[in-house]
Amino acid sequence: MANSTDLIRNVAIAGHGGTGKTTLLEHLLFQGGAIAKPETIESGRTVSDYGDEEIARKISIHASLSHVAYKDLKINFLDTPGSSDFVGDVILAFRACEAALVLVDAKAGVQIETIKLWRNLDGRKKPRLVFVSKLDEERASFDGALADVKGKFKVNPVAITIPMGEAASFRGVIDVLNNVAYSAPASHDQREAPGPVPADMAAAVAECRSKLFEAAAEGDDGLMEKYLGEGELSQEETLKGLKEAFAAGRVFPAFAGSALRNSGTAALLDFIASIAPNPAFLAPEPVFEHEGQLSSVTVDPSKPAAALVIKTQIDQFSGRLSYVKVFTGKLAPDLELINVRDGRKEKLGKVYTLQGKKLEEVKELVAGDIGVLAKAMDLKTNDTISAFDKPFFFHKLRLPTPVHTLAIAAVNKKEEDKLNENLVKAAEEDLTFQVTFNIETKETVIAGTGELQINMILERIKAATKIQAETRVPRVAYRETITKKASAEYTHKKQTGGHGQYAKVVFDVEPVERGAGYKFDNKLFGQSVSKGFIPGIEKGIRQAMEMGVVAGYPVVDVKTSITDGKEHPVDSSEMAFKIASRGAFREATKNAAPVLLEPIMNLKVFVEEKNLGDVMSDLSGRRGRISGQNPLGGGIVEIDAQAPQAELLRYAIDLRSMTSGTGSFEVDFDHYSPITGKIADDVVKAAAAFRVHVEEEE
Repeated sequence: MANSTDLIRNVAIAGHGGTGKTTLLEHLLFQGGAIAKPETIESGRTVSDYGDEEIARKISIHASLSHVAYKDLKINFLDTPGSSDFVGDVILAFRACEAALVLVDAKAGVQIETIKLWRNLDGRKKPRLVFVSKLDEERASFDGALADVKGKFKVNPVAITIPMGEAASFRGVIDVLNNVAYSAPASHDQREAPGPVPADMAAAVAECRSKLFEAAAEGDDGLMEKYLGEGELSQEETLKGLKEAFAAGRVFPAFAGSALRNSGTAALLDFIASIAPNPAFLAPEPVFEHEGQLSSVTVDPSKPAAALVIKTQIDQFSGRLSYVKVFTGKLAPDLELINVRDGRKEKLGKVYTLQGKKLEEVKELVAGDIGVLAKAMDLKTNDTISAFDKPFFFHKLRLPTPVHTLAIAAVNKKEEDKLNENLVKAAEEDLTFQVTFNIETKETVIAGTGELQINMILERIKAATKIQAETRVPRVAYRETITKKASAEYTHKKQTGGHGQYAKVVFDVEPVERGAGYKFDNKLFGQSVSKGFIPGIEKGIRQAMEMGVVAGYPVVDVKTSITDGKEHPVDSSEMAFKIASRGAFREATKNAAPVLLEPIMNLKVFVEEKNLGDVMSDLSGRRGRISGQNPLGGGIVEIDAQAPQAELLRYAIDLRSMTSGTGSFEVDFDHYSPITGKIADDVVKAAAAFRVHVEEEE
């Protein structure tokens, strides 16, 4: 197999769920001779959907790596999930590959997840191919699908292959670029073979070849001049023009076919081998040097080794697997590198390429290749490993912020530690899944991109450990503050034999601007309280602030001024003043019209235009404030809003229900805002009930 950067092609296969990505990959591998027989999704034996959950649910959950040796090339494919719950694995595939193959259903056209993925690819300036799938199904339309692509993405897809018939009359495809026809095999486990173009398709092929010449000439003055003068280009000129235009993102090649019938794969594989860019063709990869300066690195096999860990997988048989994209040099067994994250040395063991779940040992992974390091126990996703004298680190994967959160606990408290260990392990494998312990609410909180993702992780843990876990909506981290100035004094006096305890303090408290936190002002004059007791006074105030007077939440945005006090020459101590300060602060806060504050979140909601009214109405019902709408193209609208966190705890589930699974959103904290009335009363009652629950458990 090719072991040179210029002989490598990396392609991510992406698209809406159900468009046939895994089936297409299976037949690409078969057509290229990588496997002896293509399997169906129903059989549970496809190369890329090999996990128990994927087999049971018949969907892709993880990005899987496979390859085919074709025309002296090594073509790596990363098959990606179609559900938005597993978008993290799509992003790692886009980061690792130089081109993307986007599937579009011939009947449904461009669907919501395809629109999101296309936008992501736009942001990365990645070249992409379009494969119109399922052309043998009822109501399929190649022209209709391409018109949808053109309308939603404002691009002009150029047909490299066209169908011979559609729906029930579908009988294969014509490779316009090479002017040959491929009749659909009689059986899906037969390979395509080229033949002459049918006479009744000659006119259609001539028209498409003309558009192909025009696309190839785009951006090259010499080719354009020849095309305008002669009306056509040679095969060599056409390939050269397409290669340059495709890599630059000026041309979007389109292919027709039926993956299940292994129709359309031969021409697609040929095009990828001939036209798709090799890794060295790409623009320099931005990196950060250790001093924080931004620099860049080109894919170059002649430089010292450097690679990015794009994925971590913990396999019950093979152990810890680290998927890497090599950018410079080569990785080989016994090579000693630096893990730039912590400066530790990492001596490599065996290196592998993958065919789905099958590890295939190789002598080396060269610059541009994607492979696997086994049992590298200290490596984590996003780590940079490097042999450079002055190591740099690659940008981390641009992963979405988790939006669906749950509090979780083991039913059997003795199993709590084991449950947390397994949750942390799951978070290592999937960085869009996070586990944190909220000290304030005393809850372990898990967060992910959707309900399906979290449910599957919990099911996997239960199946492996038999641990029963219970989940609930997490508690909101409210705050308390004051709304007016007030004063209080407090005397702590205790006589227990021997030295007693005595301290008196007088406080003023007043509100400060939102977000200011806490301010302390020492207004003592004279020697009423010694300077040595001031640290104790501040500690007492801070302790009191941790447990407010309305519902027991932390107090924020308050200024405390000590105006007077009294000490005893024998019985006063730092502890006594700390206790007195706690009491004075609580009394002053009670007199300062305290209120509850709730967290307000910034919200970006992405929905189809047909769901816009329902979603905006729902946001208003959640006490949301809508600040604007932004059409993104492709029938997608971004809604910008703010809403209380308490109203968004189940929003991932509710939005999916409202939009039939097509909507998505991003959320982040903005500020705290006061609440009063029934909403505040309900929070106070819930806080009291929670304290009783905690006391009973203790």
